[in-house]
Amino acid sequence: MAKWGEGDPRWIVEERPDATNVNNWHWTEKNATPWSKERFQQLFLDFKIAQNDMDCVVEAVDKCNGEATVNNRKGKLIFFYEWELVLKWSGCMLKNSALSHKGKLTIPNLSEENDLNEVEITVTIDESNDESETLKRFMYNVGRELIRKQLGVYIKELKEEYSKNLILPKKGADGSDADNSDANNLKNAAQKSKLPATGASTVASKAVGKSGNNSVGCKLDVRTLSMTEEFHCNANDLYNALTKADMLTAFTRAPAKVDAVRGGEFVLYGGNVLGKFEELVPEKKIQQSWRLKNWSSGHYSNVIIELDETASSTMMTLTQTGIPASEYDAMRTNWYRYYWHSIKQTFGFGASIADAL
Repeated sequence: MAKWGEGDPRWIVEERPDATNVNNWHWTEKNATPWSKERFQQLFLDFKIAQNDMDCVVEAVDKCNGEATVNNRKGKLIFFYEWELVLKWSGCMLKNSALSHKGKLTIPNLSEENDLNEVEITVTIDESNDESETLKRFMYNVGRELIRKQLGVYIKELKEEYSKNLILPKKGADGSDADNSDANNLKNAAQKSKLPATGASTVASKAVGKSGNNSVGCKLDVRTLSMTEEFHCNANDLYNALTKADMLTAFTRAPAKVDAVRGGEFVLYGGNVLGKFEELVPEKKIQQSWRLKNWSSGHYSNVIIELDETASSTMMTLTQTGIPASEYDAMRTNWYRYYWHSIKQTFGFGASIADAL
């Protein structure tokens, strides 16, 4: 144990008078999901879209599935949101008739992965006729851009309002320093639609845990994680995504060092994930000694990834043993978020060709 005044200053509690999140080093998170759902309802309640003799209105949110979180990791703000929205709309042509036509606007994937102008919005109508088709074209050509502006309001408020107080002032610093830090981080976040490399460096970034304080010889409480995920690609493509440096760099959005041979080492997410390959069977199996940089010295988990190619997809099964017990839930979430979801988004492995037609 380090003597007083020695050791890594990140862990000296006295660094902040209230002993809370020293130097903003630890992962802190706010759940923005309930707030987001309520804000979507407010933004799209009786939202009018009119021009010349076209009079349309988004009446309400019919469906809202997803989640949103705001995180602080080492003084950096990370925004994660992923939403599927369905909006009900109606409209009429004032000069021709007073008949009202109804339809829906579907937003299948509003997320930090896409710029606003790339967000897909489909327009449908309940009954097709000359008037309704004209209104549908109007909503497609004019309405979609106004909908995107409303979505931009949501994203702006999420980043500029909901993330307040996540970054705390250090010892001797007043609130203005924290405000400046918030402002700088928010500015950086607004300039990047992709997950920052420093943020993506947490495949299980909460996994500091109590285990990091155990001395040599102490029993470590560990858990085993198993998960299965389907990818719409062949096994060779998925195998390459998990072993080739260029493909790992692409979906992690950070430089990757990979020596994909038995005994070869890998370093991902800015050095926060590291280990070595224990066994490699192309298109079938990848076994790794895997750890986070901030785990207790010398502690590795064992990761086995098995691939099973079917007629239309590849089933991936992951088994990870030796996870610190306190970090089990975070590990499951972050494997999905920063590996499987990101691979599907980056390489298009999330939907089959048949689904896309």
